[in-house]
Amino acid sequence: MNQNHELPRLDGESLASLFEAAEPDEQVVSKPFRMPLAAIVEADGGIVGLTGTIASGRVAVGDQVVLLPGGARVTVGRIDGPAGALQEARPGDDVTVFGDGVHEASAGQVLAAGDYQPNVADQFAAHVIWSGPESMLPGRLYRLEMGPQRVRVTVSALKHKVRPEDVTHEAVTTLVDGEIGYCNLSTERPIVFDGHDDNPTMARFELFDRQTDKRVGAGLIAFALRRATNIAWQALEVNKDARADLKGQRPCVLWFTGLSGAGKSTIASLLEKRLHAIGRHTYVLDGDNVRHGLNKDLGFTDVDRVENIRRIGETAKLFVDAGIIVMVSFISPFRMERRMARDLLEEHEFVEVFVDAPLEVCEERDPKGLYKKARAGKIKNFTGIDSVYEPPERADIRLAADEASVDELVEMLLGDLERRGLI
Repeated sequence: MNQNHELPRLDGESLASLFEAAEPDEQVVSKPFRMPLAAIVEADGGIVGLTGTIASGRVAVGDQVVLLPGGARVTVGRIDGPAGALQEARPGDDVTVFGDGVHEASAGQVLAAGDYQPNVADQFAAHVIWSGPESMLPGRLYRLEMGPQRVRVTVSALKHKVRPEDVTHEAVTTLVDGEIGYCNLSTERPIVFDGHDDNPTMARFELFDRQTDKRVGAGLIAFALRRATNIAWQALEVNKDARADLKGQRPCVLWFTGLSGAGKSTIASLLEKRLHAIGRHTYVLDGDNVRHGLNKDLGFTDVDRVENIRRIGETAKLFVDAGIIVMVSFISPFRMERRMARDLLEEHEFVEVFVDAPLEVCEERDPKGLYKKARAGKIKNFTGIDSVYEPPERADIRLAADEASVDELVEMLLGDLERRGLI
């Protein structure tokens, strides 16, 4: 990020100052008590101690505090600092808090004032300053870190970019290095935070690329989204195992990836035919077919490709929950999105099948005439020509599509699936 870039002022305060971590001062001390937990320790007699650095506010022996997420009420019985016992601790102090009411705790939870609790939510609005070498892509999974809280996160909506020169808003689909965006974010599980107007110390976070572990952005939470607290998971009587037992099979996703023309759809179609013949319940999610309905609103930019795969990953997960063997036939050019789809499922439920055919072979086949159009400039953002394809580094199954017939490849697949106990 350009450190000399003058950031816009919002509500009379510059974004730059909001993003910068401040040293503890009287303003931070006056905020509600917050202490993210870095570790859990056990003292003599099995007493549980909560270790962390106080982010804001004060805590004293005898205070009533709450452990979040979860909501366990804790009466502070003892505070230990590096030099011994304390009666009170302030922002920046590294302490271990012992108290009644602590039975289970884990690093990443937050100890907070019982009478002024922070938000606990998995969706929120935030300003993000992007600093990654690649553009920010809504729908892609990143890692969010807020002190010891670490969680996977996606930008579910990029509302607008903030133009620093005049503090106006500009509609965009992505952010590049040094740009500031106002976004909705969604985490895989609830986190504990305050809005920046209430307590900036507990509103700051960092974003990291999940492949490289490099920092790609910083953020400042504005507020929790209302839908994050209004929606609860509805428990159902019939579960995935019951549906699979009824069908007498193990549901899974067979994720076919490869260049256009490699043979993904042809292989998936014949495989489904063979599985159907032996009584398996199956479905094929084909890239072209899905774009006639569910994904008809999406184009072929990087942003649209990420959203395309996000939707299909969630759809495939529903098929698995229904007890179905689902074959997903998509180019799915980015490793990160294939990893995201895998992470939605249990380890044994996702099989990545790399239909490997060289670009020149796919161009020679060109069953839909797409490569010819792409070379002529009639199709933009075509994978393998002017849009990147990232081949799997460790596919579960690799099919050399230029070295064997479709029948032979399907036989290989059937043998592999049988060895895995999936058919």
